[in-house]
Amino acid sequence: MNIPVPKGDPVFDPLATGKVLLPFQRGLSDKVSGQSPSNPRIQVNLVTSWIDGSSIYGPSTSWSDSLRSFSGGRLVSGSEWNMPSRARGPSFMWSAADPSTGDHGPQGLYVLGNAWANENMFTAAEGIIWFRYHNYVASRLREEHPGWSDEALFQNARKTVVATFQNIALYEWLPANLGDKKLPPYAGYQKFVDPGVSPEFQAAAMRFGITMAPPGVYMRNRSCHFREIASADGGSSAALRLCNSFWKRQSDSMRTGLDVDELIMGMASQIAEREDHIVVEDLRDFMYGPLRFTRTDLVAMTIQRGRDFGLRSYTEVRKSLNLPPVTTFRDINPELSSTNPQLLRDLEELYDGDVSKLELFPGGLLESLDGPGPVFSAVILDQFERTRNGDRFWFENRQSGLFSEREIREIRGMTFHDVLVAVTSAEAADLQQEVFFWRDGDPCAQPTQLNESMLQPCTNATQLHYFDGSKVGFGIFIVVLFLFPVVSLLVAYMVACLRKHRYRKFQRRRKAGTRNDGPAVGISASEWQGHKKPLLPVSLEFVEKSRLRVSDPSGSTLRCLNLDNQGSLDVVLSDNRQHRALLLKVSKEYDLVLFFYDECGRAPFVRHLRQAASDLGRGMRVTEMREEELLREATTREQRAQIVETFIRHAFSKVLEIDKCDAGNLSGVSRRKAREVLRCELTAAEFADALGLKSDSLFVDSMFSLADKDGNGYLSFQEFLDVIVIFMKGSPEEKSMLMFTMNDIGGTGSLSREEFARMLRSFIEISNCNLSKSQAEDGIEAMMQAAGFGDKERITWEDFHFLLQDHEKELQFAQLNVKGMEKQGKKRLSRDQRVSFISPANSFNKTEGQDVRRRKKLSVRAPNVYVNPKREQYERNPLWQKVQHFKRFIENYRRHIVCFIVVYAVTAGLCLERCYYYRFQAEATGLPRMSLVGVAVSRGTAASISFLFPYMLLTVCRNLITLCRETFLNRYIPFDAAIDFHRFMAMTAVLLSVIHSLGHVVNVYVFSVSDLSILACLFPRVFFNNGSELPMKWTWWFFETIPGVTGILLLFTFAFMYVFASHYFRHISFRGFWITHYLYVVVYALTVIHGSYALIQEPRFYVYLIPPGLLFLLDKLISLSRKKVEIPVLRAELLPSGVTHLEFKRPQGFAYRSGQWVRIACLRLGTDEYHPFTLTSAPHEETLSLHIRAVGPWTSQLRELYTEESLLELGAYPKLYLDGPFGEGHQEWTDYEVSVLVGGGIGVTPFTSILKDLVFKSCIKSRIQCKKVYFIWVTRTQRQFEWVSDIIREVEEMDTQELVSVHTYITQVAEKFDLRTTMLYVCERHFQKVWNRSLFTGLRSVTHFGRPPFVSFFSSLQEVHPTVGKIGVFSCGPPGLTKNVEKACQKMNKRDQAHFIHHYENF
Repeated sequence: MNIPVPKGDPVFDPLATGKVLLPFQRGLSDKVSGQSPSNPRIQVNLVTSWIDGSSIYGPSTSWSDSLRSFSGGRLVSGSEWNMPSRARGPSFMWSAADPSTGDHGPQGLYVLGNAWANENMFTAAEGIIWFRYHNYVASRLREEHPGWSDEALFQNARKTVVATFQNIALYEWLPANLGDKKLPPYAGYQKFVDPGVSPEFQAAAMRFGITMAPPGVYMRNRSCHFREIASADGGSSAALRLCNSFWKRQSDSMRTGLDVDELIMGMASQIAEREDHIVVEDLRDFMYGPLRFTRTDLVAMTIQRGRDFGLRSYTEVRKSLNLPPVTTFRDINPELSSTNPQLLRDLEELYDGDVSKLELFPGGLLESLDGPGPVFSAVILDQFERTRNGDRFWFENRQSGLFSEREIREIRGMTFHDVLVAVTSAEAADLQQEVFFWRDGDPCAQPTQLNESMLQPCTNATQLHYFDGSKVGFGIFIVVLFLFPVVSLLVAYMVACLRKHRYRKFQRRRKAGTRNDGPAVGISASEWQGHKKPLLPVSLEFVEKSRLRVSDPSGSTLRCLNLDNQGSLDVVLSDNRQHRALLLKVSKEYDLVLFFYDECGRAPFVRHLRQAASDLGRGMRVTEMREEELLREATTREQRAQIVETFIRHAFSKVLEIDKCDAGNLSGVSRRKAREVLRCELTAAEFADALGLKSDSLFVDSMFSLADKDGNGYLSFQEFLDVIVIFMKGSPEEKSMLMFTMNDIGGTGSLSREEFARMLRSFIEISNCNLSKSQAEDGIEAMMQAAGFGDKERITWEDFHFLLQDHEKELQFAQLNVKGMEKQGKKRLSRDQRVSFISPANSFNKTEGQDVRRRKKLSVRAPNVYVNPKREQYERNPLWQKVQHFKRFIENYRRHIVCFIVVYAVTAGLCLERCYYYRFQAEATGLPRMSLVGVAVSRGTAASISFLFPYMLLTVCRNLITLCRETFLNRYIPFDAAIDFHRFMAMTAVLLSVIHSLGHVVNVYVFSVSDLSILACLFPRVFFNNGSELPMKWTWWFFETIPGVTGILLLFTFAFMYVFASHYFRHISFRGFWITHYLYVVVYALTVIHGSYALIQEPRFYVYLIPPGLLFLLDKLISLSRKKVEIPVLRAELLPSGVTHLEFKRPQGFAYRSGQWVRIACLRLGTDEYHPFTLTSAPHEETLSLHIRAVGPWTSQLRELYTEESLLELGAYPKLYLDGPFGEGHQEWTDYEVSVLVGGGIGVTPFTSILKDLVFKSCIKSRIQCKKVYFIWVTRTQRQFEWVSDIIREVEEMDTQELVSVHTYITQVAEKFDLRTTMLYVCERHFQKVWNRSLFTGLRSVTHFGRPPFVSFFSSLQEVHPTVGKIGVFSCGPPGLTKNVEKACQKMNKRDQAHFIHHYENF
């Protein structure tokens, strides 16, 4: 409710900014009031409403005790016996700032019973008079009653002083103030009278006295000498200036008791201002204000206070007092209307001519004339009458027994003149008998009536910004807060680097025993790899005179240059910078740039080059140039790669329909570069790299030899184009002829069995499959027998083409995938169109044998699953597909959606409720308007955080979740998504924590610039409003309060927890993630402490924490009860691909379901680091087993522990700690009639348990809902996880009812219709038809090459199982795999057929 100042006000806005506001703080009120129109705001008093002497003795016992000397019943004195003490530290006294000097703080103020006694020197003088009078009365009582104790003397003196004060206030001062208006006689105590102070009296009528205040006050002695007052500028004036006398700590005019006497005598002689509507400028423009604006306007403040109190208008108060109504402004004061009509006209214009809008205080002033008008007189009389009659301890109340009749008469006979004479140096004749009046003939008349021009001027208003000097520090601190995540990132990065370093060191130590090759011996140098790239240390060695080998320090060959193919050697030497650089131009390849230590190190290499050129009969041209020009002249590897890429793109642009811009436009490059592209010839290594194969591959060797027609070891543009045309656009006959010719090395027109085996190995080599010699012979034999000429020793092209005739479609669409060209060309088929899972039964003629998916053992026919269903019936318009997709999404994730809505609705509701309360309803609490936003945001987010953090614990109660999975709750709560919910809730909580912190940053700033009075209103238990106004610095809020310190610690802890919990750092340092996540104990402890301080509201966090906290504690107790049981390992096996197989004892009572997982800790690696792994054993087995892949530090160290060397050293298998089992979505495979299991890499572990469990249950005739399982195993090579093949083989032997259909996908090959894979596909299909097992895995399951097309497979399942309404899809593997499965499920769910429900787990 700050008061706007009119633009250009000469005192408050001399710069005419129009933006000046006079600070105004609302009065204290009852916090339960002001909430609605029926419950208006009710103001409260800090002191009692009775005239009980609280202005002398303080409003409380503690205050009163602080004033006592506890000797002789007296009040404690200061430097003089007749002067009170001055404050030296914190006290009860109101300590507002001196507007003239800016002095603030309690030091130097008189310690009196009235907190505001030091408001000005005149009220302080009055307080000193009553201080003296108490000691005067106490001394007299001690003389009369020497045996009384200090307490008796004090209480009796206090009783007498209070009664005297009551008598003077009501029977001397009040009649003098009201004139002829008098109180009715005292009729005794009336207990039903309300003695409270009315708002009209407090905010309006009581302020009538300001019209009588003069601009200055005289000081005189007993001889009527009026004292000259020294001013601050060295001059003097006739009186003390009122505006410069506020809150004086040190004043030359008030140093001694005699100064007080002279001030009192001067006040007695001085005549007050007339009681009218005029107020002197000392109170109108130069009233003291807060430090941030040292002057204010008392009249404006009084009017605003009336609005703060909600006072009724002037006319309404008149009506309630039964006074005659006024209808116009002239009716208020007819005499004033005749003497000063302009004043009333201006006022009428201000209130729009409506007298009913006139406020009480200005209306009461206007009607005053030589005394308060009828309204103020009635209000004042009513207030004092009620105060007297409702006071049970009023001195005239004979029923109270406080005073006898004689004592009452004595008190009634006392006047203020008697008091002053008793306690000052004045004699009775020095003061008039009626000290509140001065009449002719009274002693010591004032020299003249004072006005402003006769006095020293008032000091101007000054402004103080509380935040001055704090801006830089505050800004730096906020920046530091924002750097917390950066610091944690740096720490996490250092931990990651340390872990990587240790892991590499561990790997090098493991490989140290197998490395036999020593470093190459030769000339040492450093190869320049390009701008902004580090130099690479290399070793140079001349081999067989014509070859220059470049090796790294470990001896590995980086490149080998054939100098015999170079013509003349072109060498460029640097002639500056120590002559250390050398450029060897290499035609048809990138150049070799070497840096030597100095010219002496370069010279031997140049001599060797000259010798090599001489031996080969080649010339050597040496030129010199500056090092910078030499580096610009060199063709780097990157530049060569760009040339080769443009070369290949332009070659394909001749074959395929590729836009010129996609092929790479040469118009924007220099002629030299364009010429280099067109004249470029590919090396064998570059050709292999373009095909995405190894340079020593048999396939590359054969194809390169065929394409290199001139035999110079390089492929020209035309040579490359010739072979590409056949591969990309040739007929099946041309492609088979090309493949045949590639392996017909001798050009005989036929292939021997050995050459055919070599061709087969060249294709198998692409898939990283290692076939033994017997396997290759079996494959060849199968193909020969299938073709019908198994007795032939040599194969002609016609025979070879006959072998491929059943796969003419594959050969027709076979192309050559070249790096960078995968998406070019318009005639390539989509993967879903080209790859079959299981061909339909009628797709083969009768002579081709049974379907490749059919088992020969039983007459039971397997379902014909294929990927070419009749799609017409699935076609829908796009809108219908989106609707269907949305419906399926809701159906599939309805539990997730409901839980998500419930959690976040509660979170949002709590936040909005607190925001609403503090933004709108809490204005009655006195919150400054500018802090409402910060407080509302911080309290709203705090409420949400108080809910999220505790209930986040429920998502990691693994034991309780596993138990609840077996109950009806599993139908309503998605327990599979517990960790996802944990992440969502954690990210929401940290986001809200950041917003909460930002809100508090705003709050701290606002509190640091707010008056202490506002802070004391907001935080009554922290601050005491003593008027000092200066708020606490921002450093106090952050570093000296419990919420501030705990808040900073929480932010620091959050930064580490959330950074280490990120996927990247969790993968690198699981132990770091685990340790930092154990800081949750610190987080919850700090959060409880943080909220318990209750600055604004009572703590609520414990209300939310107790229920989930108890459940979480129960879950932890369950885990602790089994964690410390040592489990012996019965068998350990180190399998290929870095997999460790552990078989260990099954604890007693350990019950689990297939697909569940456990957490283990190895005693040798630390008992507190647990890692999760899926059980690969089935529930019916007597032991538990795990297959753990060594991909990180812990798993690698675990594998190292079970090597033969470690076991010999340890003497026994290291024991384990076991925690679990825990449930996950994979265990629900039994809930679906048809289930699809998709495992990628080590993600097959849960499905090995499921497959064994399924087959076992089928063997014992167990009744289960699941009738068919399709298992898709996606692996890079068939040798990557050979143990899976063993388990699948075991399952196939036990699966007599053909419940399981297995499909293996080898992905480390080009896709199926790449020409490089066509022969693999042909070999596999022939071998499968003849032997009913895979050539590569030895399983009856079909082996595919490439990635599985899930959409096609799921589509075929809808055809094969038309009556199944829901199909469960369970995937486990890298995120890319599960994401593709999820996309396929979503795509299939757009159709109005079987519903695919996906459960996944990533690793």
